[in-house]
Formats: sequence, structure tokens, C-alpha cells
Amino acid sequence: MIDLSHAENQIQCVTNFQDLVSTPFSGEINAICWTRKLIGDFSEIVDKVALSGNITAIEQEELRELQLSEQGQLAREILLNDLKVLKAHGASPILNVIKYYDRDDTYPFFPTDVYSFHVDRSPIPVDTFLCTYYGESSEILPNSQGKKKVLIPEIRDELKKLYHGADEGFESFLSEHFFDLHYQAAPNARPISLGLGHLWRLAVDHPESQVPPCLHRAPKEKSGQNRLLMIC
Repeated sequence: MIDLSHAENQIQCVTNFQDLVSTPFSGEINAICWTRKLIGDFSEIVDKVALSGNITAIEQEELRELQLSEQGQLAREILLNDLKVLKAHGASPILNVIKYYDRDDTYPFFPTDVYSFHVDRSPIPVDTFLCTYYGESSEILPNSQGKKKVLIPEIRDELKKLYHGADEGFESFLSEHFFDLHYQAAPNARPISLGLGHLWRLAVDHPESQVPPCLHRAPKEKSGQNRLLMIC
């Protein structure tokens, strides 16, 4: 099960897909989890996919053609069904085998890659869905335990040194470079692992959102162990 002892009432758990997509975010709740204990051997799928680079997208046709054991076939059916129900809901799920994500070293004092706690932003109402089937799982951070990096004085001062335009354009500069999407965890922060097999729906920063967006990040991968992740 998921350790929700530090979730600070931000997470609501449900027991089926319909409740996952239909339960509204409200109050402090900005993460909804369909808790599941999956069967099948997902590592077999990771091992048999032909990798191309550090992130490999698995197409449904390729997934169906893999020669798998009985346990591997059970895992494949779960993946295909998750893809099916998410697409039927109107989402565009992608199934990836991940060795690692590219790091952002453009500004060493302020990386804006997915290993940093961040929120997703969209101009239209949308949610982020994700599920880790194998490998290290993603994490979320209670909003009260994170602070927008652009509001931290010493970081803001460094960003102003990068910016050379008029003062009134500074906020647009922060947005254009995605600086305003990233958060710094408090010294006593307790990130919450999203676990394996659970399908999550996270609140996104969009104009009609009624709740704060969910802070999350990708985990540091274990050496030699790829991740199997569905996200949309």
C-alpha cells in the first residue's frame, strides 16, 4: 500500500477507473489514486522491448507482438487495458521504458528537468495521469512542504542577473523558461512515493482549476534498472 501518513489530506484513494476520472478535485485534494495490486511480470516486458536511446516509447502493435511467458502476458493485458480506458476517456497515454531523462544544465543553479519538483501547466482543463509498473516510482510533495523557487530571494536574485530586459517583462521571462513551475522542498519535507501499479490523476495548473496543482518529480533511477511508465 501507499504510505499516506505525510499526505496532509491531499490524496484521495478510489477503487476503480470510473471513480478515478470522475471524482472532482476539491479543497486540499489535488491527487487521486486508483490503488491496485497488479499481477504479471512487467520486468519481462522491459527486458524484451528493443530500446532506442534513453527513453523508448512502446507502441501497442509492438507490445502485442512480444513473445512472453504466462506472467508476461498477464502484465501485457493490464498495459493494453490501461491504454484502452485512458484513450476512451480522451487522454493520450504514452508507455515508456526509461533509462534516464535528459538533465538540464543550462543554468546549473536552477535545473528545470523532471527530476526537480514541478507542476504541469496547460492552457485548457486537463489532468496528468501516470502509473509506474516497474522500477523506481515517481514522487509527489505536499504543497505545504514546497516553495516556488522563483520566490526564494537568493534564487530570484540570480534569475534577475540572467534577465536583461525591462522590469515589467521579468515575470514573462520566468514563465517562458518554465522557472515558475519548479519548487524547492522544505528541509523537513516528506515526499510521497507513488508506488508500483497504482494509477494516479494529478491536478494541473490551468485557468479553470479549483485546487493548487500537484507537485511531483521523476525519481533517480537505479543503475541498470529501467523504469516502465505510462503517462499522459
